[in-house]
Amino acid sequence: MRRTAICLVGALVAGSVQAADLREVYQEAVANDAQLAAAKAQLAATRERIPQGLAGLLPDVSASANTSWNDVDSSTTGHRQYNSNARSIQLTQPVFRLQNVIQYDQAKLQVLQAEAQYQSVLQDLIVRVAQAYFDVLLAQDALATLAVQERAVAEQLESAKKNFEVGTATITDTHEAQARHDLVVAQQIAAQNDLEVRQAVLRQIIGREPDKLASLRTPLRLDAPQPDEVGKWENAARSGAFPVQVQQAALDIAIREREKAKAGHFPTLDVVASYGRTSSGFSFASGSTVATSAAIGVQLAVPVFQGGAVSSRERETAALKDKALSDLDAARRAAALAARQAFLGVKSGIAQVSALEQALISSKSALESNRLGYEVGVRINIDVLNAQQQVATTQRDLSKAYYDSLLAQLRLKAATASLGEADVQALNGFLGQ
Repeated sequence: MRRTAICLVGALVAGSVQAADLREVYQEAVANDAQLAAAKAQLAATRERIPQGLAGLLPDVSASANTSWNDVDSSTTGHRQYNSNARSIQLTQPVFRLQNVIQYDQAKLQVLQAEAQYQSVLQDLIVRVAQAYFDVLLAQDALATLAVQERAVAEQLESAKKNFEVGTATITDTHEAQARHDLVVAQQIAAQNDLEVRQAVLRQIIGREPDKLASLRTPLRLDAPQPDEVGKWENAARSGAFPVQVQQAALDIAIREREKAKAGHFPTLDVVASYGRTSSGFSFASGSTVATSAAIGVQLAVPVFQGGAVSSRERETAALKDKALSDLDAARRAAALAARQAFLGVKSGIAQVSALEQALISSKSALESNRLGYEVGVRINIDVLNAQQQVATTQRDLSKAYYDSLLAQLRLKAATASLGEADVQALNGFLGQ
């Protein structure tokens, strides 16, 4: 009685708490997920490479100054002590530095690559949040199903004991019901542990203990993917998936790197302007002197021989470009495979849901028939227990089929770089209290 009262109080308290839905959990994940925060910081750091690359095309201005104390002892001029000062400023404007131009282009490509990486992590976060959210719901469903099954088996155990006492059933019925009851209790313990693990995974993403979660409204109408052709999804993934975009940018960067290595053979041309002023505290005429100088001109540097380093760098960058090309091909194949797997997951999920919904109806009918048959003596206790187990198993499989199908839809869109917050909102519409 006391346990019943505690459960009722717990149910009232839980019912008074507003359940968090998928959209709210996702927003918390965006604010608190460590992987997304790291990707955002990486993107901000990479964006600084554009001004760094641009600096190689802009004037370089440097200034210098020095002062020194001089103590001179000469046989002709005698002993002199004086202070000398010098100040200068120099401006260098690159006119032709091909390596700097290529490096600036590389910086732009690196930013594009970092942006694609960030968007990929953001898409991955949506899938991870939905996966963790549905894993918690599935664990809760399994625990609830086992609780119903435990009560049903307990009733069957009680009935078997009474029938044995009045002599209408054997002790075997009681032992079978007791064994099945003990098994369900053990399964409940494992299911509770699994639920806590799933909640810990969600807590790792959002950074806090998850609230009561809104559950899935069932039955659901699951639509086929549009377009309903796997080839179109594969083609879209090969060209547009974010991992493909990342590798395409890597290939473009590698091509620029090879061009930069070749540019090591080219001369450089700069405009150089300088202005300087020197002063000393001694001269033969007046004891001090001041001199200024200004110059402007062009400076040409021609590389002649650098020990073979430039040629070696050319060969290295050529090999790295070939590697980047192979990586891009692998990324395209992986993206197409991911799109195909997700597409088939959606299609098979819809078929499984339809079949399991019908199977659940049939299993419940079979359970009622076995219960009635047991009461009139044409069925034995194990028949009822097996029917109860079949209902519980079908309910669990149906819940998993719902979640797997919805996740496959998210993965299909992620494979073609079309997954966004609007999809989270759409999926959130399937959830209720």
